[in-house]
Amino acid sequence: MVNLLDPNVIVTRMFESGKFNEMLNYCSKLLEKNPNDLMALQNSGLSLLNLGKFSEAIIFCDKVLKENKFDNYSLTIKIHCLENLKKYEDVIRCCETILAKDKNDVWALNTKGMALNELNRFREGIEFYDKALKIDEKNITALMNKAKSLSFLGEHQKSIDFYNMAQIVDPSIKELAIAKAREFEKLGLEDEAILAAQGVLNKNMEKIKLDAKKNQTSVFHQFCDSEFEETKNKKK
Repeated sequence: MVNLLDPNVIVTRMFESGKFNEMLNYCSKLLEKNPNDLMALQNSGLSLLNLGKFSEAIIFCDKVLKENKFDNYSLTIKIHCLENLKKYEDVIRCCETILAKDKNDVWALNTKGMALNELNRFREGIEFYDKALKIDEKNITALMNKAKSLSFLGEHQKSIDFYNMAQIVDPSIKELAIAKAREFEKLGLEDEAILAAQGVLNKNMEKIKLDAKKNQTSVFHQFCDSEFEETKNKKK
């Protein structure tokens, strides 16, 4: 049976209800009784993060980290606050602390890569996406951000390839199709850009282009015809 008076249960219920001010007040009362209450310090930081009070949240995180510099919960909250404050050098340092304890922490690898991107250090950022992809080759965050980094570096064909990989992993992310289309446009490949914007994977583009040429129509009309035929066949 769940103990409804357990502080962890109370805080969790407030968090799930989005009652962040109440959560902060409750944690403040716990800290009046015990200034070193780890749960209260951590969740004070979490509530302040959700209230958009990033600098204040960091103060609570630092109190925990003073006692345990590897506290993952506080480091994660602090990183989110630093990202909102655009303090990317500090984000990198926090990620390095996490990675010092666990070099295979995919979230920290990706987060460090994204911070490097924000500092226009795209080549360095790619190194960390590659490390994440060695651990999880289907990691959508790493695939998307490596594609973005390659685009900034002017390596548009490679960027296309990684956007395409990300689409295969999660075709529901609509922004991937648009981003890939823009990369084709940068290469002057208008037909491919049109197909990419419709969500067509790279491996399927050539057939549509060939069919369009054979039928003397545009690639967009050929795509529409192909989609119509596919839908009609599914209904049979």
